[in-house]
Amino acid sequence: MQGQPAVSSTVSKRRFDVVIVGAGGSGMRASLQLARAGLSVAVLSKVFPTRSHTVAAQGGIGASLGNMSEDNWHYHFYDTVKGSDWLGDQDAIEFMCREAPKVVYELEHFGMPFDRNPDGTIYQRPFGGHTANYGEKPVQRACAAADRTGHAMLHTLYQQNVKARTNFFVEWMALDLIRDAEGSVVGVTALEMETGELHVLQAKTVLLATGGAGRIFAASTNAFINTGDGLGMAARAGIPLEDMEFWQFHPTGVAGAGVLLTEGCRGEGAILRNSNGERFMERYAPTLKDLAPRDFVSRCMDQEIKEGRGCGPNKDYIVLDMTHLGAETIMKRLPSVFEIGHNFANVDITREPIPVVPTIHYQMGGIPTNIHGQVVAPKDGDPNAVIGGLYAVGECSCVSVHGANRLGTNSLLDLLVFGKAAGDHIVASNLKAEPHKALPANAADASLARMARLDASTGGEYAQDVANDIRKAMQMHAGVFRTQALLDEGVVKIREIAERVKSIHLGDKSKVFNTARVEALEVDNLIECAMATIVSAAARRESRGAHTVDDYADTPEHPNGRNDEEWLKHTLYYSQGQRLEYKPVQLKPLTAESIPPKVRTF
Repeated sequence: MQGQPAVSSTVSKRRFDVVIVGAGGSGMRASLQLARAGLSVAVLSKVFPTRSHTVAAQGGIGASLGNMSEDNWHYHFYDTVKGSDWLGDQDAIEFMCREAPKVVYELEHFGMPFDRNPDGTIYQRPFGGHTANYGEKPVQRACAAADRTGHAMLHTLYQQNVKARTNFFVEWMALDLIRDAEGSVVGVTALEMETGELHVLQAKTVLLATGGAGRIFAASTNAFINTGDGLGMAARAGIPLEDMEFWQFHPTGVAGAGVLLTEGCRGEGAILRNSNGERFMERYAPTLKDLAPRDFVSRCMDQEIKEGRGCGPNKDYIVLDMTHLGAETIMKRLPSVFEIGHNFANVDITREPIPVVPTIHYQMGGIPTNIHGQVVAPKDGDPNAVIGGLYAVGECSCVSVHGANRLGTNSLLDLLVFGKAAGDHIVASNLKAEPHKALPANAADASLARMARLDASTGGEYAQDVANDIRKAMQMHAGVFRTQALLDEGVVKIREIAERVKSIHLGDKSKVFNTARVEALEVDNLIECAMATIVSAAARRESRGAHTVDDYADTPEHPNGRNDEEWLKHTLYYSQGQRLEYKPVQLKPLTAESIPPKVRTF
């Protein structure tokens, strides 16, 4: 091509209507809408689709079906706003809660094997923070397939996509977004792992569905593939990341292993106990007890351990007791938990409690979007100006339905609601009739330069050593309880590690299935996510939801350390210059009555 640098001339190029990066629940829910509409869709995935991290979700999908107890979407809306510690956008939350029953029934019609009640309706179990009648009592809202709900959902969506003839590019890693002179996204670059070759995938629309970045922490329930690839791509392309200071610690990760024990355990009646055998959550949350929201339960567990009531020889964990449920209930409702107990804790949960500790689980922040999945960023005075050609859904996005703390079951719901919404919006835009925008001459140069740097390296650090140091630093400086001093020190430490990322050495220069190359490229994404998290967290001078800072404690003016006067706003982190901007929280719902901020009690 005339005027195009020689470095890009050998890169193969393919064209699609839509390129989706990520084949988890949100990516495949969106691709199903698009493929059924006759659009040409390419879905890129680092692993086979049914091995995406959605497969690890256990407990259920939140929806106010009312099959097991009185419920409606207003109660679900209230619980989600309260659970978010009022940082969630109420228009998006209303949209999600109203759509919830529809997408669950739709999934059922796709063939999802939900557990059933005797009358044939979908079985629902209680879950943390989900209540009836505006918080008066727990409600059964989690639509479950035993404790393998994510597994069943992912396989159901994959089968439907196979039927719709969706194109899957398996073991491909997207590297960078391609933006034109106007700022619109016109494609992605991607590494084909089998050959080691770089490709340009031109698209009228790109949809990011890459999941979370939980692997920036040392103790995590996340899969090893969760390295924040979509967030890294967005950050390098000049797109801000929203609310990255908010990371959820799941109360029940297996101590020493980090493997998740679903909140469905407590939904079925499991009890957290300290070294005295006490059901301590009764002291902290008299109404909801063990079914309080996750950030609250995690802090209570950590408090018990700090005050010397932890279990084990080092008094460094709590135990989850399910023995009173009986073997029959456990094997029917929690069969995977039974297996996890054997495999990761050497415990028979039908006979003895299992050791648990709060473990990093979910990111509430991500790439800013609206309810249609369109990526937005401040421009010309509009805090939510749409970026052309780019959508994001699932955990990598931040439509801000989760705010400062996500309610259990709302993650799988988020995937379905906004995956479908993005697909519908793209189809309605008449994309088929639109021409492709021209690729810039230097479309592949940034990615080629990243790969050339690794190939040219003759010495330096091993990628996993640098990655592990990122994880240790984040675990130390941005854990369950934070202090301002720890956060400020963390900013310095992560910046030092960022300099080391530039000198990563690739010893194996081969091309075919070179996992060392993939890991080195993933570190570029890990450091972007870690930097966004620590800089955003150090700047937020309050305690809210999962961001609990000891310096900002409970006072009459600021109950629970939350400062609505100054900090009822979303953080926007820009990688270039590591600068922060802020935008207001949307407190006005679509049709419902607004829920003004108040103290969270359970």
